[in-house]
Amino acid sequence: MIANTHAGDGGVSGIRIGSSDSDDPADASRELAAGLRPGDGGLSIVFASSRFAPDALADNLRAAFGDTPLIGCTTAGEIGPGGYREGSLSGAHFAPGEIDFEIGLLEDLEHTDARSMALFAQELRSRLQARLGGLDNEHCFAFMLVDGLSSREESVARAFHDGLGGIPLTGGSAGDELSFTDTRVIFGGRLLRNAAVLLVAASRHPFTLFKTQHFSPTETRLVVTGAIPERRIVTEINGCLAAPEYARALGMDTAALSPHVFAAHPVVVRIGNADFVRSIQRVNPDGSLSFFCAIDRGIVFRMARGEDILANLDTALLEAAAKVGEVELILGCDCILRLLECRARKIVDTVGARMAASRVIGFNTFGEQYRGMHINQTFTGIAFGRRPAAS
Repeated sequence: MIANTHAGDGGVSGIRIGSSDSDDPADASRELAAGLRPGDGGLSIVFASSRFAPDALADNLRAAFGDTPLIGCTTAGEIGPGGYREGSLSGAHFAPGEIDFEIGLLEDLEHTDARSMALFAQELRSRLQARLGGLDNEHCFAFMLVDGLSSREESVARAFHDGLGGIPLTGGSAGDELSFTDTRVIFGGRLLRNAAVLLVAASRHPFTLFKTQHFSPTETRLVVTGAIPERRIVTEINGCLAAPEYARALGMDTAALSPHVFAAHPVVVRIGNADFVRSIQRVNPDGSLSFFCAIDRGIVFRMARGEDILANLDTALLEAAAKVGEVELILGCDCILRLLECRARKIVDTVGARMAASRVIGFNTFGEQYRGMHINQTFTGIAFGRRPAAS
C-alpha cells in the first residue's frame, strides 16, 4: 500500500514532539495527539508500548489522528521527551512545509522476494522525484520500521537500500519488551504483523544519519559449526553445544546466562573493513542460541569488549549536533540490549536525560537498520537541525 502527501507551506511550521504515560489507549492517543497537533496535516510518527491491546490502540489512534498520515511500531521500550519510558506512547510530528514525503506499507514479508521489495522502495522514490521535479540525495533520507519477529530484516533492509538508489536509510525492528511473541508496525490506523513501513523524504532541514556502538572485538574466537540459518539459531560453537560453549568462553555456568549477560557480552563479526555486533536473544531448551541477526555455519565470531556506553552516546550526540547545528529532533532506534545494560549499571535515568536533552524520540528495538545492513546493539538515528530562514 502506498500513500503520499505533499507538505506544502501552509499551516503551522515546526517539528513537534510529545508523549503520554497513560495506560488507557484512548487517553494516551488523545494526549499524544494534543502534544503533536496533527490536525494541520504533515506526518506523525508514533512509538507504542506493546502493553496496549493492538485493536484498541488502532481504533484510538484513528480517532485521535484522523486523516493525518501516521506511521510507527510497537516497542521494547519508548524514548520520549522525558527519556526512557515504559508502557507509553511517544511520537514526533512534521508539520506541513517541514518535509516532502512518500510513505508505504509492504505486507506479507514472508512471501515477498527481494526484487519486489526493491521495486517497492524504488516506486516511493520515483513518486517523490516526480512530484518534486527531481531529487538530490544529499537532501533526502529514508526511515524504515519492520516487524521485529519476521526474521526478514536483512532481506528487507538490503532490498530497500538497493531500491532507494543512493538515498541513505536507517530504521529499527519493532519490539514487544522481552516477550518475543507479537511485534507490529503501524500504518494509518492499523497495527500489522509480518510487514514493513518505509518513509522516503526530502527535507530543507540540515540532517545527518548516524550510528554508534560501544563494543570492539577481542582475540577470543567462536566458530559457528552448527546452525539453522533461516531461524537465526546457532546449535554448535567450536564443535560443542552452543550455549555451554558460549558460557565457557565467559567463565560462567550455562544456567547463569540471561538477557543481561547477553547485553554485556555480545559477539562481533567482521564484514568488509568494519566490525558488527551479533547479539544473542535467548538460550533455547535444547542448548542452542537464538540471535537477533542473521547467522550461518562457518561464521567466525569474536567475543566483544565493551566501552563506556554513556561516553559513547555523548560522543555520537555531540558529533550529530556539530553537523546539523541546533537539534530539533533525533529519530532514534536504540537496541533493547543497550537498555538492559543501562539497567544493570543503574544509569537508565542518566542516559535517558542525555537523550531528552538532545530531543531524541524513538524506541528500543529488536534490531537496527543502517544503510542496507541489519545490525544489533547500536544506537542509530537521524538528527534534524533547525531549518534555515527563507531568503
